[in-house]
Amino acid sequence: MNDLNKDIQYVKGVGPAKAQILKKIGINTLGDAIYYFPRGHEDRGKVTNIAELVDGEEALISAFAMGKVTEFRANPRLTICKLMVRDETGSCQITWYNQKYLKNSIKPNERYKFYGKVSKKTGRADMQSPVFESAESIKNTGRIVPVYPLTYNLTQNSIRNVIENAINSLEGKLDETLPQYLIDKFKFLDNNTAIRQIHFPDSFDMFNKARDRLVFEELLAMQLALLSLKNKYEIDKPGIAFDKKVKMSDIINRLPFKLTNAQGRVLKEIDRDMEKPKPMNRLLQGDVGSRKNSCSFDFCI
Repeated sequence: MNDLNKDIQYVKGVGPAKAQILKKIGINTLGDAIYYFPRGHEDRGKVTNIAELVDGEEALISAFAMGKVTEFRANPRLTICKLMVRDETGSCQITWYNQKYLKNSIKPNERYKFYGKVSKKTGRADMQSPVFESAESIKNTGRIVPVYPLTYNLTQNSIRNVIENAINSLEGKLDETLPQYLIDKFKFLDNNTAIRQIHFPDSFDMFNKARDRLVFEELLAMQLALLSLKNKYEIDKPGIAFDKKVKMSDIINRLPFKLTNAQGRVLKEIDRDMEKPKPMNRLLQGDVGSRKNSCSFDFCI
């Protein structure tokens, strides 16, 4: 579809400046964006009570701000913001670095969700530089979120928003690229559903289904391309047809061992292929000890 070739700068929330950054990681078009697959996912859907937080683990909490964000300068280049939050089971201290905007972004006595790595020393829970948003939002918490490979000053939130907006703009518009009989046979997701679920899955089961369909599609395309090259090579590059009068029996009879029925059958097939005026593509395969390497003919190794 033509929309896939649409310049990335025209996607909602991008514009010319951000488009130049995205192009540095290979995202030039709408199609590039939806096929920029995540390197992993984080499950930010399950809320953990503060009293149940575990040291060293990442967790999502839903808690009230107990006051305003306090700010102080540790040195001329480092500003530290702190906030104490609580839920029905306990309290947790939140710390951010060099994020002055937070002072006016979080309001006392309102509930927010925080996702980050927990530090629990002497029984007190701390969380440093967590992702946060209002309790009602499910943009960056409250669901499984993708984690993308990043460079060039792009944040996860930034690339996540771009790709989600790109997918939303193509909702239901992607052409089906697999024949229906394959979709039915293997119970694959349709193309539109697979693209959304590979980025923003409803569950890890749906992610696996999306991955199965997209991996199959990629391997099928590769196989078809190789088959096309093989057919073109056979048509454009005629091989040497060996004389049908030349037989291998005299050489075979001089071998110090007797060929098995399977080995004899394969050699006959090779003999027939070499009499044809087209290149032969063949892999001779055998178990260890089958004497395949004992064969002295270059064409059957």
